[in-house]
Amino acid sequence: MTWDFKTIIEPFRIKSVEAIPILTRPEREVALKTAAYNLFKLPAAAVTIDLLTDSGTGAMSSAQWAALMRGDESYAGSNSYFALQTVVERLTGFTNVFPCHQGRAAERILSRTVIKPGQIILNNTHFDTTRANFEAVGAVAIDLPVGSGGDFAGDMDLDALDAALAEDAARAVPLVAMVMVTVTNNAVGGQPVSMTNLRAVRERCDAANVPFFLDAARFAENAWFIKQRDPGYGDRDLESIVREMFSYADGFTMSAKKDGIVNIGGLLAVKDPDWHQQMKNELILTEGFPTYGGLAGRDLEALAVGLLEALDEDYLHYRTRTIAYFAERLQAVGVPVVMPPGGHAVYIDAHLLLPHLAADTFPGISLINALYLEGGVRAVELGSLMFPGSPRELVRLAMPRRVYTQAHVDYVIEVAERVVTRASTLPGYQITRAPAALRHFSADLAPI
Repeated sequence: MTWDFKTIIEPFRIKSVEAIPILTRPEREVALKTAAYNLFKLPAAAVTIDLLTDSGTGAMSSAQWAALMRGDESYAGSNSYFALQTVVERLTGFTNVFPCHQGRAAERILSRTVIKPGQIILNNTHFDTTRANFEAVGAVAIDLPVGSGGDFAGDMDLDALDAALAEDAARAVPLVAMVMVTVTNNAVGGQPVSMTNLRAVRERCDAANVPFFLDAARFAENAWFIKQRDPGYGDRDLESIVREMFSYADGFTMSAKKDGIVNIGGLLAVKDPDWHQQMKNELILTEGFPTYGGLAGRDLEALAVGLLEALDEDYLHYRTRTIAYFAERLQAVGVPVVMPPGGHAVYIDAHLLLPHLAADTFPGISLINALYLEGGVRAVELGSLMFPGSPRELVRLAMPRRVYTQAHVDYVIEVAERVVTRASTLPGYQITRAPAALRHFSADLAPI
């Protein structure tokens, strides 16, 4: 429907509630020290507002809870699989679809079956597990972000893509295994990718005879931005926009824990029959039979419903406007944020807020720890700890779907405003212990 009021309401009623922990500052200080200053290690019982991720943290609808009861737990040929396959084919056009337990499982299967050591994957920006899975098999993950603001700051840099493909064509043995586009582009502020850009990438992949994949975790939010901002799409329905997005791809991975609005699940799909067979063999080895893929039948049913609910225009209007409100209010109290905001999170520029901290002292970690100490808010760093050598020091406040109200958002803004007043006094951090890969998940840190 068309909403002509200034106040954007949640397009749902709250049917069940869960108490949230409210700790004292001394209690938070003890919890943070016990977690070695790494918010990934905090127990949920120590967090008041949890904006660590929007992955698997959403609230399922009454329709999804009802769908759980239809779950067919047959090992092979589950009715619930075919219900999911019907929805996925309707939205994407893909028929060779595998459920997985989550998105990184789809990435791992893709990497282990069709990517060889030394090959190159070009992406608008790889996210953390995507990069890690490609690099784990010896491949090289290269980012080609457009590098500028605007309505579609998540686009792939087409000039850089042309140069990379031309360089590859000049090799005796080409190394580019595929081009992948992440929609929306999480690592650069959750920015959307235009249909024009997707079409242009497809044309270049055709000319170079290179497969084109989507990382489609936030496909619904990206489709909404195309409808709102891309010329010629304002009158199109969202399902047709989604189908066009997927029509340009040879395959896709998806963490269904985002725009599938479920707590667990992922998808992998491909058109090539040989790749399909290789992936099926790998999936059977590590995930399960292809008609359940590591998920219970009830999870498949909930996902089939969630994929359609994610395309409800009232929901997407509310969600993206909530993020915009969040960003605008943070900006008003002196917090530098990435503008325009994306669809699932607000991104704070920790370098601008904490210019006294060098990149190797992790200003993003300093900021998220300060937000936690001040008000029990858990966020995540997308800077030099998560992405070594990153040119940006971002902090992401990711909004779980259908979980928090405007009062919760206003509370986080108040917490951030208090942190701003003492930003110049915040300390840097150093690593005291960390693994070689994906270090942000389990590193121990200490204030300097």
